[in-house]
Amino acid sequence: MTIVRNLANTLTWARIVAIPLMVALFYLPHAWADRLAALLFTAAAITDTLDGYVARRFGQESRLGAFLDPVADKLIVAVALVLLVSRDPRPLMVMMACVIIGREIAISALREWMAEIGQRTRVAVSVLGKYKTIAQMVGLAMMLYRYPLLGLPIYRIGLWLTIAAAVLTLWSMLAYLRAAWPALTAQNGRPT
Repeated sequence: MTIVRNLANTLTWARIVAIPLMVALFYLPHAWADRLAALLFTAAAITDTLDGYVARRFGQESRLGAFLDPVADKLIVAVALVLLVSRDPRPLMVMMACVIIGREIAISALREWMAEIGQRTRVAVSVLGKYKTIAQMVGLAMMLYRYPLLGLPIYRIGLWLTIAAAVLTLWSMLAYLRAAWPALTAQNGRPT
């Protein structure tokens, strides 16, 4: 049984499958739909941490998992941002979505190119990138939830966390670009 043998990849696939379900829930005309979409997004965000832990702990690391995990992460974040912008098209929301999605595309391309030239470790995930991911996932989940909870303005708190994530996104992108700069500016194998 392939699924049982590689629980890590199964969790990653579940995150990808959750995306259209999250979209469907988001647009359902029921009061509880936003809460369920937020709950599904939160569960998917948790599997992001869980699949990596399971892969390392039980020796289930694979090339497929190494490819799928970042794809699943970027897809669910991009879809969540697009959904939120569809409901809140203020310039701040659009700018945050553009910054976060644009950074993910740029860094993915940078990592692919660095791997191609054998320098992938220069742009490995950093601690700053992990903080960005936490702020981003929690902020987006709160914004998807939308409703006040225990008197707390959940949407507003989520918005501030997502703004912080956008700032960390730019900061971490600069750090990755600085680390890759010697390889980016090299001509014929020599730095310029």
